[in-house]
Amino acid sequence: LAVFTVFWQDILKLVQSFFGLFSAKARDLSIKQYYEKDEHFRILTFIILGTIPAAFVGLLFEDKIESAFNNPRFACAMLIVTAFILSLTIFVKKTGKELAMRNTFLMGIAQALAIIPGISRSGSTISAGLFQNIDGDKAARFSFLLAIPAVLGATILKSVELVNSELGGDMFMILSAGMIASYISGFIAIESMLAIVKRGKLYYFAPYCLILGVLGLIFL
Repeated sequence: LAVFTVFWQDILKLVQSFFGLFSAKARDLSIKQYYEKDEHFRILTFIILGTIPAAFVGLLFEDKIESAFNNPRFACAMLIVTAFILSLTIFVKKTGKELAMRNTFLMGIAQALAIIPGISRSGSTISAGLFQNIDGDKAARFSFLLAIPAVLGATILKSVELVNSELGGDMFMILSAGMIASYISGFIAIESMLAIVKRGKLYYFAPYCLILGVLGLIFL
């Protein structure tokens, strides 16, 4: 919901470009011609392509991934790995490369690896884009748009489990409170990250992840 709120204009253009494909066919344009002509249809294609690695990893290793979430020390160790990844972005040279199939697919692989607890999804995918010299703002926006299918798919799967479980009134209130807090903090986090990435300062998050990871390993 936070991603939809921040990027509703981008999402609307993606939806329009999808339905525009059918009118393009009416104008005797092939899919390839429409792909070359419409920027948002290209981005939609990149999102689909970039989602494949996360879907593959999530479905194939679901049980192992869920067991990893029960190990907080492992998550803290992976936070240190995240800090290392983010710190490397300080050496990125800005060339403003455009989004393409190859670099967005590699961002999708980064998203798949970020299923591991402690590896930042947005941090790793944006870093993967920056390492390929994609403009920071474009890398960040694509990173959050790329999150939609993966997070939405996981939400649907877990919602089915939730419906089939016996959910009492108290637990419903607890989950609702958690959802509202997640929405508000998510909205603030996305807006803040976009502003920081635009300034080329993604590595600002590295000390936070490093300190949190080290403290977790010490005290947990």
